Amino acid sequence: MRYRAAPGTGGASTLTTILFIEQVLNGLQFGVMLFVMAAGLTLVFGVMGLINLAHGSLYMVGAFAAAAVAGATGSFVLALGAALAAAAGAGALVELLVIRRLYDREHLDQVLATFALILIFSEGTRWMFGSFPLYLDIPDALSGVVTLPGGIQYSLYRLVIIGIGLGIAGFLFWLISRTRLGIRIRAGESDREMIAALGVDISKLYTLVFALGAALAGLAGALVGAIQSVQVGMGEPVLILAFVVIVIGGIGSIKGAFVGALMVGLTDTLGGLLLPGFFRLFMENAAATSTGSALASMLIYILMAVVLVWRPQGLFGPQT
Repeated sequence: MRYRAAPGTGGASTLTTILFIEQVLNGLQFGVMLFVMAAGLTLVFGVMGLINLAHGSLYMVGAFAAAAVAGATGSFVLALGAALAAAAGAGALVELLVIRRLYDREHLDQVLATFALILIFSEGTRWMFGSFPLYLDIPDALSGVVTLPGGIQYSLYRLVIIGIGLGIAGFLFWLISRTRLGIRIRAGESDREMIAALGVDISKLYTLVFALGAALAGLAGALVGAIQSVQVGMGEPVLILAFVVIVIGGIGSIKGAFVGALMVGLTDTLGGLLLPGFFRLFMENAAATSTGSALASMLIYILMAVVLVWRPQGLFGPQT
């Protein structure tokens, strides 16, 4: 944020408003990236009934592929293409070699197998790139700030991330509701035996859906990698949040993943901003800061619990 408040109450009030709007934008940026990550996860779970703990590793694969290609070529566009290709290829390979053998197994078997994949991906990435973080630079064309209405100066790159995330959301809504592939995906969610009996190659459909979900995770990793460092294990914390998103939104629902991701992003960001100030109304500054920060870290899980009490299937999950 780049704004200097004028002396007096009016300046402080304006500064507070601008800070709030900036944090709302940060929450939107965080939310749309969570959606890109969670959309693939909810598709895989909804269509295949598979608990894929290795989804975060595909996020990491995309980030490392983007960092490596950007370092070698200097092109951010090629880096994003490499992230999509590497994550989709890794996802298709994993589905063919490992996941395909787990569809008819118990969820515990799926959890154990995909947890093993996390370890394999982590150690393989460490062997290829080392243990030190890599850094993916924001391209010069997107490295500045833009002035929004009200005099707010905000990161151009973060606005581009918001735009890309919204564009991906629109593409997925169109894909699921308006295309033949979307019809097959929705049919596969409700009755996979029937769609197989109608002549659809269910194995190819599963591989395609898994690769699509992996590509989305890899793209999210590449985009976020330019803001944060690219390092081994970066996908696991995001994976937990992605599971929270799809539980809130409803398993198998792209619309639910979108709404749930925005709720989680805004709740997490605004909670960290507002709760310490709220507790300062009746607590000392140090105690208010520690209490507010601790509660803010739990807010998204409290939100998930409230939603599940109200709607156990999630906001847009199928009625049981």
